[in-house]
Amino acid sequence: MSLSPDNEENADRPFIEHDPTVYFDPAEETGTEPSGSEITGAFKYALVFERGLRTGMTYVLADGETKVGRSEDSDLFLGDVSVSRKHALFTVAGDTLRVEDLGSLNGTYLNGNRVEESSLAPGDEVWIGKFHFIVAVGRG
Repeated sequence: MSLSPDNEENADRPFIEHDPTVYFDPAEETGTEPSGSEITGAFKYALVFERGLRTGMTYVLADGETKVGRSEDSDLFLGDVSVSRKHALFTVAGDTLRVEDLGSLNGTYLNGNRVEESSLAPGDEVWIGKFHFIVAVGRG
């Protein structure tokens, strides 16, 4: 029997996660050509999903911080065991976009290189676990 906060008979018992983070190396994935780095919309920056079930979807990054991970309190929830609970942080300040790895097991990759923290530009490729994004700018 799995323990979960949604199960009334186990409501007083601690939640035990049965979905551990697993190791994933994006270098093992075969590449695809990235889509455009400019999309229509009145926003500064967005992440365009390039692979998986969400391919083609766009996540608009608001001013300030966007927490990314497998935790339920993440702003951008990525539900895969290759993603740490608190994996990365995107920060939009003025005309600047930055990404910071939050000590994740599998790391955060920018254009094929593992980074701890880095500035991002339109067209950059970001890997978080099995999720592959292209950084896009809005053109209104």
